[in-house]
Amino acid sequence: MPRGLGDLIFQISLWLGFVLVYRLAWGVADHGGAVTPVAKENGRHIIAFESHVNALFEQSLQKVLLSSRLLVDLAAATYWLSQFVVLGFALLWVYFRQTESFTRFRNWLMLANVIGLVGYVLIPTAPPRMFPNLGFLDIEALFSGLTTSSKGVGAFANPYAAMPSLHAADALIVGISMALVCRRLWAKVLWCLWPPWVWFTVMATGNHFWLDCLAGVLVTLAAAPIVDARFRFWRRNKPAQPKTVVVHD
Repeated sequence: MPRGLGDLIFQISLWLGFVLVYRLAWGVADHGGAVTPVAKENGRHIIAFESHVNALFEQSLQKVLLSSRLLVDLAAATYWLSQFVVLGFALLWVYFRQTESFTRFRNWLMLANVIGLVGYVLIPTAPPRMFPNLGFLDIEALFSGLTTSSKGVGAFANPYAAMPSLHAADALIVGISMALVCRRLWAKVLWCLWPPWVWFTVMATGNHFWLDCLAGVLVTLAAAPIVDARFRFWRRNKPAQPKTVVVHD
């Protein structure tokens, strides 16, 4: 317990409370389906833009994914677990092993997700899988039957929360943070590979366009200097710890 049991309980409660409020807000952002036409129109705009610049390559990624059932299973597991299990593991590991880096890591994740939530409300966007008429596939629905509308998932998911991709943003934050705090070279390399792997999976499964992922990266880059400035301000204004005087007999 680097900061005591009370602080650990506080950190877990803070994060769980943030996730709950965030997910509920994400889930009701659809306003009962009122934004559906807008979201699909925004999705068509993204398709048109990517086609215009000759970079509509998400379908090619889906073909690569479909070449191996193992790859499909790994990609589906990554999509569902990266935001909870992997992110949660990373937070706990940093808290216990690199405590001095925890607050900045946590705040970076929280701020990026808040910015992303604002993006979901202002720019509701349908993901590629909602355009089967254009050749996009919903890989998870085809192979596992689990989608954002599935029972138990729909209450915490907004099917039109594609822009920006917080899968992409969180993966980048986790990858950078873990690569910096890990000491072994192989661990640093694996965490550096984590963001591009997540980006591949979210695009290949039909959940995000590459433009969504780019927006997620930009959200990450926008949040980083704000968190860093706040951290530096706190460090400069942190009360000095009283010196301990040791008296020798």
